[in-house]
Amino acid sequence: MKNITLKVQGMSCQHCVNSIEGALKEIGVTGKVDLQNDSVDVSFNESEVTMDQIKEAIEEQGYDVL
Repeated sequence: MKNITLKVQGMSCQHCVNSIEGALKEIGVTGKVDLQNDSVDVSFNESEVTMDQIKEAIEEQGYDVL
């Protein structure tokens, strides 16, 4: 498993947390949103999911991955 932290803009509330964590879960990724630091801690298996897929899942929810 690989663990990374992504900076994400546009998150402000529990709905944001649920949207992002839910979208990541759908593609087999564990995500933990930190609203105070505008970040998402992500754990994933590199042989199953790419960084592009993770970024796309977050961006499809309306947030910007930096």
